[in-house]
Amino acid sequence: MTFSPASRASVVIFSGPRATIQNSAALRTSQSVRQARGLAGADESLPESLRAQRLAAPVTAYVEAFSAHPLEKDARELYGPVDGWLDPATGEFSATEHDGWTPVYEVTLDPAKGPFPLPYAATQANGEPWDGPFDDAGTARQLFYPDASRIVAEIDRFGLDGYGGNNLMSGVADFDFVRAAPSGGYTKGQPAAERTDTARRGTEPGDLPPEVLGEDFFPYMPMRQEPALPTLASLTNIVYDTLTGGDYDGAIWLEGSPTTEETVYWLNLLIPTRRPLIGNCSQYGHGVFGNDGDHNLVQSVNYIASGVWADEHGDDRVGAVMIQNGQIFTSREVQKADARPGGYIAYGGHGGIVGNTVEDPVLSFVPVARHTSTSVLRLDRLPDAVPGLHGDAVVTRDDAGHLRPEAMPKVTIARYVNYGQDDFSDSADSEVEILARIEKNLRDHPLSGLVAEGSAPYGGVYESMRAALLKGVFRGMPVVAVGRGGGGYAFGQSTIGGLFIRGSNLSAPKARILLMACLLKFGALPLPADPEAPTPAELDAIRAAVAGYQTVFDTH
Repeated sequence: MTFSPASRASVVIFSGPRATIQNSAALRTSQSVRQARGLAGADESLPESLRAQRLAAPVTAYVEAFSAHPLEKDARELYGPVDGWLDPATGEFSATEHDGWTPVYEVTLDPAKGPFPLPYAATQANGEPWDGPFDDAGTARQLFYPDASRIVAEIDRFGLDGYGGNNLMSGVADFDFVRAAPSGGYTKGQPAAERTDTARRGTEPGDLPPEVLGEDFFPYMPMRQEPALPTLASLTNIVYDTLTGGDYDGAIWLEGSPTTEETVYWLNLLIPTRRPLIGNCSQYGHGVFGNDGDHNLVQSVNYIASGVWADEHGDDRVGAVMIQNGQIFTSREVQKADARPGGYIAYGGHGGIVGNTVEDPVLSFVPVARHTSTSVLRLDRLPDAVPGLHGDAVVTRDDAGHLRPEAMPKVTIARYVNYGQDDFSDSADSEVEILARIEKNLRDHPLSGLVAEGSAPYGGVYESMRAALLKGVFRGMPVVAVGRGGGGYAFGQSTIGGLFIRGSNLSAPKARILLMACLLKFGALPLPADPEAPTPAELDAIRAAVAGYQTVFDTH
């Protein structure tokens, strides 16, 4: 069957960490308020700045006729009658024309139709105006939205298409909003009546407790807070429960632009959705001049509603994608290359841009890599336990089928450089960074592995680095070899006789994501009795296990 939403698409928008697309420009006390109250920075020569806010009651406003465009008066014969005239000196309104009075339209601003652009009147507790994004003590100034609901509302009211129409998002779809690992948080808790997060609202009645910076939400200013491995487990479980438990035509994931590509590829591997899953980000915050994030959101909703992604059964044939500046990238190949709108490339030299959304969404190519509902790494088909580095079983999923945060695999990247060896001994002893990581993994991470970003194009590494990486392999840690540079392809010579996994044309960060997911399926490699001297039979057992990993790397 072909995909056809009944009348409107149903879309869920997930909020992720350090997301400029959910970044808010600092709220600065307006000029009119500064001047009326005699506050610092008052300057009559400066124009008023307006911020979207809600009215507390209906307001009657008189709008000067023919003031929306400089050429309206030139064509005033095309316009209908005005509502009246206003005395510019006294503000008196009259339904009849008077010489020297201003023709106006009378409009009522309904709070329910807001928010509206209005002067920002708030000041600091000490009476001083708000100026910068944060004060000297680093107190946050509401720099990130807690979810995307307010952004959607403002896009609908203020965003215009080429023909002057608005309602660009809600005119196409209905939305739910889920805070999976959000950038903004409720440090005082969130009243139940104010909640827009459908995931929490459905399972936790009543008010929500205070949220902790760096544990529950993750901004990048004024103090950068990075999510950790447990966060990845948590957000995966939230996305999985939301998409398997709800009837959505598509989902959008919002995150910081340098890392969206990694999370969306991870979700592409683990989430068994049959509908589009789209990553969006932005180089400029919401409401900031030149913002690209709002445009990406609108185009993603149009992509979901269009159905161009659907196969003959109505299932997604593309997998998780990123839609940025009119281009549709597969999550496997996309990479941020520059901090500007349009600064995304298809990494790997073998495709990755599968369509565009400049007008109506169009697909030009369909990828062959397995994804989402066809992935062998989907969360609902992973084992509940896999072997760990020391031979003991590692329980990776709980009774509900969720990922256990404490069992998340640890994968790090080691990089090849020319002239990297200390000497000509070819000994692993000089590779202290790799050896220290191996020891750390053995101590703290029973599921772990390494990615070797080797030379271009085939992923080769120098002798001492190879020796150190093999120490990891012989202690149960799979190693993936990829080439640097973005156009290579890791072939057989990078596998060290079948002991390393070929990373094909994946970037090192994407190979890391895929290896993490594979560890949840296969676990650690077989352990030799003596890691310093594996027997031929033990080497064959390791190669057989690596071959299982290789099959997934060749198809995902």
